[in-house]
Amino acid sequence: MVERNEPVPGGTRRMPAVPKALLWIVGILISLVLIVFIASFFIDEPLRRTTERRMNQSLKGYKVRLPKLHFSLIGLSITLKGLTISQEAHPQPPVAEFPYLRASVQWREILSAKLVGDMRIEGPKIHVNLQQLKSEAASKVPMKQKGWQQAFEAIYPLKINLLKITDGSLTYIDEDPKRPLRLSHLSLSADNIRNIHLPDKVYPSDFRLETDIFGNGHGTVEGRANFLAEPTPAVKAAIELAKVPIAYFAQLAARSNVRIEGGVLSASGDVEYGRKVQTARLKKLAIQGVKLDYIHTAQTARAESRRAEKVKKAAKEVSNKPDLVLTIEHLSLTDANVGFINTYDGRRVRLFLSDANFYLDNFSNQFSKGPAKARLSGKFMGSGSTQATAAFRPEDKGPDLDLYLKIDNTQLVSLNDLLRSYGHFDVTAGTFSLVTELHVKNNRVNGYIKPFFKDMKVYDRRQDKNKGFFHRVYEMLVGGVAKLLENRPRDQVATKADISGPLQNPKTNTWQVVVELIRNAFIKAILPTFERNVDALGKHK
Repeated sequence: MVERNEPVPGGTRRMPAVPKALLWIVGILISLVLIVFIASFFIDEPLRRTTERRMNQSLKGYKVRLPKLHFSLIGLSITLKGLTISQEAHPQPPVAEFPYLRASVQWREILSAKLVGDMRIEGPKIHVNLQQLKSEAASKVPMKQKGWQQAFEAIYPLKINLLKITDGSLTYIDEDPKRPLRLSHLSLSADNIRNIHLPDKVYPSDFRLETDIFGNGHGTVEGRANFLAEPTPAVKAAIELAKVPIAYFAQLAARSNVRIEGGVLSASGDVEYGRKVQTARLKKLAIQGVKLDYIHTAQTARAESRRAEKVKKAAKEVSNKPDLVLTIEHLSLTDANVGFINTYDGRRVRLFLSDANFYLDNFSNQFSKGPAKARLSGKFMGSGSTQATAAFRPEDKGPDLDLYLKIDNTQLVSLNDLLRSYGHFDVTAGTFSLVTELHVKNNRVNGYIKPFFKDMKVYDRRQDKNKGFFHRVYEMLVGGVAKLLENRPRDQVATKADISGPLQNPKTNTWQVVVELIRNAFIKAILPTFERNVDALGKHK
């Protein structure tokens, strides 16, 4: 007898015999798997129609198209391909496309006696344009009653505990289809959504979102959340933004009379949003190389006033609100060109600061955080060296600020558009400087604004040869008044406008106070009532 595993003649070894019963069991199992696999294909189409119908029954104002579905009994999974969701009012383009979506049992949680699922989505595309957004805003059905949750529950009956999205995109098109706002290569992972683990923790779920922003920029949001918190989900996360091109916001900014060209933004900070706490802290916000103009016109003046009232109301609501903490630890605006554009008598006037650098530290809506401090430097109208500092506090009993500003040696010819519009004259030479100091506290303002005009030359025969006779006489008189006002030892014209008294509107926002005081006092001081002085001079002749 040859023993098992012993060599036999010829150098071969005889393997142990496999019991026939085991072969039958393996064969039966393989057959069952094949039968289940084949059977699953026969239920795909009925299940596809049922799923599509149930999703459409749940949604209000939107329509679903599901061309392909596959159900696997082996893994208790369902795979959707080509799912699209369209708005009924504006069906093209679809607001959402899901090339590949798979939901299945999350088997690892079976060990925790929990029957939940996971969902994996590859290459989703969300697309919204201005028409679709307006239609949604005009809808009388609230978003939470649109049936989105019920529609996705129709895809898979189990509660989703793990969600993973890869290579997604989110696109918004405003008025110009050539300048879309697009997030691309978007990925999202969120685990423990159903709070199976760490149920006693405030934020039991991990999540991470990462995306490219407008092509060149990049952003990440990473933290923890409680997706089941009531009345809204709670979240605590860190945010990082890098090299975001802000010119893409030009269309949106234009509705607020703001024109944006160029510039990139980077930021880092953290947020916490829950039932008892709401905080947003920007550790660093940096904007570089932007050209920014605020445009005022007579046609938009009323809308600007309404917008200012809304901003003032919003600022008042958040100021020193106990359960809301907003903080900017450091903000920088560097290598910028910032301007104010106005139209007077059909003429367009732009006052601007080039090579502008602005720094803001410790800005908060909470009075207890102490004063915020700001620094500004640049070149007024491209030539006047400008330095400014300010300190202001969150509004407890009205606006509270201290402001110092100095402008040196601005070339007066750069202000000709302004001089023509207000004083109906222009200059051929001279410089302009200014010093101002303003203090606002307890609903009162105190300070002064003092401009200096040096070597100002108003009338020039060569420049003014095409102007009317009376206008040339007027410019000669203006030049004469400037000579009469000259400070001979320093060869400069100087005047001073005192600013003191109660605020006209104690509820005015601090930023509005700054803008209004500088604008009104500056215009008043830079043009020291030339026409009145010319008239007075004429009466003495």
